[in-house]
Amino acid sequence: MILVTTAGKVGSESARLMADAGHGVRVLTRNPDAHAALAAAGVEVVEGDLNNPSSIAKAVQGVASIVLVTPPNAHHEIGVITAVRGTGIHVTKVTADASADSPIARRRDHFRIEQALTSSGLPYTLVRANAYMQNFLALAPVIARTSTFSSPTGDGRVGMVDARDVAAMLATIATSPARHTDRTYRASGPESLSYDDVAVRLSKVLGRTITHDHISVQDQVSAMVQMGMPEGVARANAQALRLFADGDSDWLSTNVEDVTGRRASPFTQFATDYRLEFIPN
Repeated sequence: MILVTTAGKVGSESARLMADAGHGVRVLTRNPDAHAALAAAGVEVVEGDLNNPSSIAKAVQGVASIVLVTPPNAHHEIGVITAVRGTGIHVTKVTADASADSPIARRRDHFRIEQALTSSGLPYTLVRANAYMQNFLALAPVIARTSTFSSPTGDGRVGMVDARDVAAMLATIATSPARHTDRTYRASGPESLSYDDVAVRLSKVLGRTITHDHISVQDQVSAMVQMGMPEGVARANAQALRLFADGDSDWLSTNVEDVTGRRASPFTQFATDYRLEFIPN
């Protein structure tokens, strides 16, 4: 049995891939009714809360491998690690370019979790994902309505990765962990793009001109808050976007192909697959 700790975009897809391949998969979620499609695909969807040690203890029963893929809440993920310490269960953690002194709080949390995992004695694999292409889906309603989007990324380039490719890496690692033990992989797409480049690719796929407006970090925070995002989260996201301008995520890796055997998806493929999201109703 393989445990996936949340049913977000990456966790759900990795669970589905593993279930489709005939593996026993369990997903922990606070709201099982919201994930009927996973249950229909053969995934064991169980109700639980990572704040609750008894939920974690129940979820890890009979598990041989864990995919640790949650928002980087140190309390939650370290709780899972602590619960299985000494068991020999392999843990695959989705992470980022984490460091103790990162200006981004969630990267500092990732670092704390990584330290707990690598010092736990458990077999592990780290998957450092670059920015997800799927982040553009949050901008899709605005792009559909106005044919424009804005950011403080300047001319910075990002080796953004399709979340489905990261899910495929996780599924491969979690089902055959021995060959990936104590390794760190970096997941990116095949090209490093500026947000202006993204606008050009969206224009080609959608058949209309999409433009990217350059704005300040503070303007980005304000825009995200107006979209309903909590101010603290909005500020952290805007800071991360500003780091793109500084080249923070301008890196590429072949690790998607190294692990899965197939090449990472280009942004044009992502835009084509999700094109209806960017078209006005």
